[in-house]
Amino acid sequence: MRQLFIAFILLLVAPAWAETRDPINHFFQPKFGDLQADLQEARKQGKKGIFLFFEMDDCPFCERMKTTILNQSDVQDAYRAQFLLYPMDVNGDTELTDFQGKHTTEKAFAFSHRVRATPTLLFFDLDGKLVARHTGPTKDKAEFLLLGRYVAEGAYATQPFTKYKQGK
Repeated sequence: MRQLFIAFILLLVAPAWAETRDPINHFFQPKFGDLQADLQEARKQGKKGIFLFFEMDDCPFCERMKTTILNQSDVQDAYRAQFLLYPMDVNGDTELTDFQGKHTTEKAFAFSHRVRATPTLLFFDLDGKLVARHTGPTKDKAEFLLLGRYVAEGAYATQPFTKYKQGK
């Protein structure tokens, strides 16, 4: 009887385990270093824009987001449906072309967008215009999903995220 009860509990909990996937392979997409070309690709795929996750090595808040939110399959699927998703190292010397075609590095790009803390979440529209910023980790998966919906629905054009959250 006890073994049957344990098996039943495992069946209930197993789907929760199965719903996590590595965020490096299932949330983020491979970067090619050309954000102008990425805008064209986003338009071609019918996306709402580009999401950049600014992080740095040994950032506990970045790691917490990756292991509790960005690894969730429903989060991955929701964000991938709406945005192209790229990680950005605020200390990185990797070269890239920004939205205006200027050659820069990840570090300089982060600095030019006033990224001073990690994680910083930036959303750009299909013209390469910054439309939403969230500094620091979201409190949980629900808030992160709501943030994505806020941008995808275009609510950023009429109200700040804090007001949008209050109405939901």
